[in-house]
Parts: sequence; C-alpha cells; structure tokens
Amino acid sequence: MAFSGRLRSAVPFFRKIVAVEPPALCVRSAADLTFGLKTFATQAKPTANVKVPLSLFGGSGNYASALFLAASKANALDKVESEILDLVEASKRSPLFSQFIEDLSVPRETRVRAVQEIFSEVGFSDVTKNFLAVLADNGRLSYIESIAKSFVELTMAQKGEVKVIVTTVIPLPAEEEKELKQTLQEILGQGKTIRIEQKIDPNILGGLVIEFDQKVFDMSIKTRAKQMEKFLREPINFDKF
Repeated sequence: MAFSGRLRSAVPFFRKIVAVEPPALCVRSAADLTFGLKTFATQAKPTANVKVPLSLFGGSGNYASALFLAASKANALDKVESEILDLVEASKRSPLFSQFIEDLSVPRETRVRAVQEIFSEVGFSDVTKNFLAVLADNGRLSYIESIAKSFVELTMAQKGEVKVIVTTVIPLPAEEEKELKQTLQEILGQGKTIRIEQKIDPNILGGLVIEFDQKVFDMSIKTRAKQMEKFLREPINFDKF
C-alpha cells in the first residue's frame, strides 16, 4: 500500500514526461537486446562464484537470471525481490502505468527517462532502477510480471525453498496440510523448505493435485473417473484369458 501511494503521487510527473514526446515505434534487434542484458548483469561489483541456482529459458527467464546475478553481486536479493513484486502489484492498480508498459509507441528515450525518474522518486534500489531502465530501453516492460515470477523461482531455489501447489475442492484442514507438508519433506529431503500454495478448483470433483519441480501428481476423482471410463470402453481381449 505504501508503494502504491508513492507511485500515485508520481503519476502527474509521469504523465508530463510521457506527454511531451511524439509517438514513434522503436524496434530493437535481437543483438541489441542481448547486449543490453549482458551489460546490465555485469554492472555490479564482481563477486566470486555468483551463479543462478536454476536454468531458466525464454526471454523472461533470461531477464530474471540477469537480475538475479546483479542483485546477488550487490547483496540485495531480498530488497530487489520486494521491489519487483511491489511494482507488479502496483501496476495492476494503476491503469496509466499499465498502459505505459504495454505501449511500444512511446519512444524508447521517453520510456527510459520516465522509468529512471519515477523509480528514483519512489526510492527503488539502483539495481532495480537500472534493470527497469534496461527493460524500457529494450521495449520489454510488458514482461515484468513473468520476469518477476521467474525471479521468485530463482530466489526460492537459492534459499532451498520449494513451492508446492496443492489443488483441492475445498481448503485443506490445517492438520491435513501439516501431514502433507511432512510427507513432502520426507520426499524432498530435510535441506528443503516446503511452501504450500493452495488452489481451489471444484472441477476436480475431489481428491487433490500436487505440483512441484515441474512434476504433477494427479490424484483427483475427475482423473480417476476418466481413467476408469477409458478402461471400461476398451474392448476385452479374450485371448489373454
């Protein structure tokens, strides 16, 4: 809420910056994007043996990895994570900012200047400000939500945390959630910290679906019913008897 308030207070200034430039579509080459990303990742003071804990792929994964390296070198992982998540949440509440990050007709120089001025105003760290400037320069501000998601995956892996998504028809009772967490802890090992995220989906009819580390364990009644239906529809091979 505090960040949202600071962002709202900067809106008039933000509107003024964006309004003074004529629209112009800016297209950057893949080589330019890659160069800008590598330059950002090496801006911080070098720290020995800084590596990303997971291999992420795609544009959002590459940007998140570069941000992780820069934040690690600056010893600011927690702060950067908090700022990026605050930004995502605030952008959902601000139609003006949401429109700005989606609109590539805003000239590149205007995007970069607006980002630098606004996030200096709201007190973001240099790592986050520089990263957002890179996104603005490359026309990739609209990726911020997926980048934030990938960045959180990296910080969780760094801390030995594993997010487990549990889908059920009704919320799990506290005792059942505790038992499930203990079981998962035995499977994943004591070096991991389990973070359970519950999702409600009446369509699974009952049972539960567990997702973690790109694995899915579907123990829902819906899936079992489909498996049973498939079994019953298959012709009987009497030669087996």
